[in-house]
Amino acid sequence: MSEDHLLPVHRPPFVLHWDEATNPLPVRTIRGLGLAPAIWPAAVPPYYPSGPIGQPFDFCGHIRRLCADIVARCDELRHIDVNRLLFAVTQARSNRRFGLQARVTPLRFRDGRLIRRRRGVPYQVQRYFIDGQEILYLITFCLPRFLDQDFDDKFITLFHELYHISPAFDGDLRRHQGRYSIHSRSQKKYDAHMAHLARTYLRNGADPALHGFLRLNFAQLQQRHGSVLGVVVPRPKLLPLPAAREN
Repeated sequence: MSEDHLLPVHRPPFVLHWDEATNPLPVRTIRGLGLAPAIWPAAVPPYYPSGPIGQPFDFCGHIRRLCADIVARCDELRHIDVNRLLFAVTQARSNRRFGLQARVTPLRFRDGRLIRRRRGVPYQVQRYFIDGQEILYLITFCLPRFLDQDFDDKFITLFHELYHISPAFDGDLRRHQGRYSIHSRSQKKYDAHMAHLARTYLRNGADPALHGFLRLNFAQLQQRHGSVLGVVVPRPKLLPLPAAREN
């Protein structure tokens, strides 16, 4: 008889904690994947600020500061508390320009519920805490691909992900009426609205020091800074709950 059933079963933790002092968020260097024909690196324009030249470029730090300014200036996004967002990256596997650019992962179920039942079994999304603050949304950017879009598309993608966050800011996604509850009935109208929000933000006094890095592609940032760094964390898992944890 096999004794496999006697071996301990590894289960992912229900809660993940990071803190700056003892368990900082893991940071990785993003690899370049060769050059697609449309994005050969030109000389890096000196008038687009991206931080100290020669020092590694902290992508997630720059995105966080930009998003904090966006939600402070955009009425439709002011419900967002950037302190409860975790910005991360994932490494693209090819230099194809089409595919995943970014995604927002909610850490709660519909209406902010912590537990959901499937076929009678209760499930919970892993909970993330940073310095004791619980995170409600994980926003992940696929690099280098995201940075190799043109400037307008980067901004539209950024607004697209932020707009997915529920107006209740309860860990759930924004839901629209009808069958297409996440992206609405018309993807074209949805994208047009994101473009409108992005352009309005840029027209109304947005600070170039915060968004200048989006004028550069991945190769240009790498050329200027030597490397591009980003936070890399596992995507939250959906875990079945033992009866003892359900309450």
